[in-house]
Amino acid sequence: MNPLWPDQLSREDHVSSRGLGLAIIRVTVGGWFLKAAVFKLALTYLWWLPYPTVTQRFINFLPKRLAEFASANPILWYQQFLNETAIPNATLFAFLEAFGEVGVGIGLTLGVLTSFSALVGLFMSINFFLATQWMSFSQQGFHIVLAGCMLGFLVGRAGRAWGIDALIVKRWNNRWVQRLL
Repeated sequence: MNPLWPDQLSREDHVSSRGLGLAIIRVTVGGWFLKAAVFKLALTYLWWLPYPTVTQRFINFLPKRLAEFASANPILWYQQFLNETAIPNATLFAFLEAFGEVGVGIGLTLGVLTSFSALVGLFMSINFFLATQWMSFSQQGFHIVLAGCMLGFLVGRAGRAWGIDALIVKRWNNRWVQRLL
């Protein structure tokens, strides 16, 4: 019996295999977010204690990239947001982007606080789409697919079958934990 054919599975096994399929996509998308953050981060030391921070290279690069995104963006309110809010505060947005990607990446890859991670990932994907959608069809398609994955993780409650969220729900099975995760 091949466990990948749904018509040959019991209802319980069928639900588990759907969770596995969602987990594969979740881990792949989470890995992409982690990969996107790798070169934006560095370790700095406070006395002898290391802590993560954003590289100066990314902080210097981001205002130029945001100006490029704003240059001919047809969504005027978003162009205004980029020019008047994001570019003047590029250091803050560099930290938000880099650590947001790390948080979403870890959350999705491990399946911990998956719904929250997917919500943050959806917010980031929508912003990336609004910034770049006018540049090329590949930019449009990529960010729409990424947002669709995030919606799928939210609706499918990804992490509840295959992830740390599943272990937490199994250990502390009460309604608050059920709603949170």
